[in-house]
Amino acid sequence: MLKLDLQADFAKSVVGLLDELAQCGAERDGGVTRLLYTPSWLDAQRLLERRMAEAGLAVRYDCVGNLFGRLAGRGAESGVVLTGSHIDTVRCGGKYDGAYGIAASLTAVRYLHETFGQPIRPIEVVSFCEEEGSRFQLAYWGSGNVSGVFKPEQADGIVDAQGVTMREAMESAGFGRTGTGELPTAKRTDLSAFVEVHVEQGITLERFGERIGIVETIAGQRRYVVTVAGETNHAGTTPMTLRRDAMAGAAEMILFLERAAQKAGEPLVATVGSIASDPNVPNVIPGSVEFTLDIRHLSETLLTGFCDTVLGTFRMIAERRGLKIRVRSVLHTRPAPMDSVLAGRLERICTSRGIPYRRMMSGAGHDAQMFRSVCPTAMLFVPSRGGISHSPDEYTAPEDLALGTAVLAELLYELAYEEKTP
Repeated sequence: MLKLDLQADFAKSVVGLLDELAQCGAERDGGVTRLLYTPSWLDAQRLLERRMAEAGLAVRYDCVGNLFGRLAGRGAESGVVLTGSHIDTVRCGGKYDGAYGIAASLTAVRYLHETFGQPIRPIEVVSFCEEEGSRFQLAYWGSGNVSGVFKPEQADGIVDAQGVTMREAMESAGFGRTGTGELPTAKRTDLSAFVEVHVEQGITLERFGERIGIVETIAGQRRYVVTVAGETNHAGTTPMTLRRDAMAGAAEMILFLERAAQKAGEPLVATVGSIASDPNVPNVIPGSVEFTLDIRHLSETLLTGFCDTVLGTFRMIAERRGLKIRVRSVLHTRPAPMDSVLAGRLERICTSRGIPYRRMMSGAGHDAQMFRSVCPTAMLFVPSRGGISHSPDEYTAPEDLALGTAVLAELLYELAYEEKTP
């Protein structure tokens, strides 16, 4: 067992780096906005690049902008133990989501390097370029490219709200070029394990007084963009019975979604998070409304059945109201069980140290789910105060940040320093 009685040092290191990163994209209200390939995003990656180099890691980017810091191993044929999370944020989010996993991984690997020297197997700390889907209608771009789920050429057909393609944004930030010897391809085939530590973004650990969450399964997720088309007309002169009101149709659909989700019960959740009306003026009947759907469940079968029912009902509502509807799928991830052996190791670490822990599911999506078919994958949580996340009020106590880092360090030691294979 490692002697990790350095939690004060861990807390100072992690909190210090989180505070530094929070200045990259800082908002006046205390929130943080770091959207993919923007100047604030690039500032954060460059900051991490410097911190990785200072920790003695060999630093490189891949073609989509993922950043890696490598601690070489003694075994020439050994697979890489990868650990980290994502650097992007939602709009006006908190400073812990994603960034904590990077700060904890860098702190843990630096400690292992300084204390035990070169590992048997190489360890890499990764700052994934994107996970949230906040700028472009595509999530997990960073880890999806590393795992081979996505390919860089998909960037050509994805556009943000200002009409900028992902390809244009990527190249403006200095990435997207392959075949020139400058940037390696993103897909990896040399991974032996992936471990991610993250703030819970929920209230379960705090409510039950537990310090570590060991994730068993990450929920499957579907995202859609629904466009409802009616007829734009005068709000004062068009009788109610003669209207083809896209907003009223969308409202009926959204209320049906809420009722259906409540009837389905936990753990299913369904959310309309974004809605836009055209022409979006007070005295005109909306001719077009676009809204997003986010639906999640632990069962792929039940998730599929619920989505089919909801979208079928949406089409019936549109037909009854004389509206047209178009549904575009923008994300389809299956429920992702984590590796049972690695979860067992985390449980043993917590038990041996007397750390209150809970095996649990994750309703939020994470980079870890992109690796379950590539290599053994583990994920652990630390508490979030009040369950608040994606908000400037997001907070995790320094002692919890430090404990998560210590547990991570012990697992990384087992995976990279011990003779037995991961």
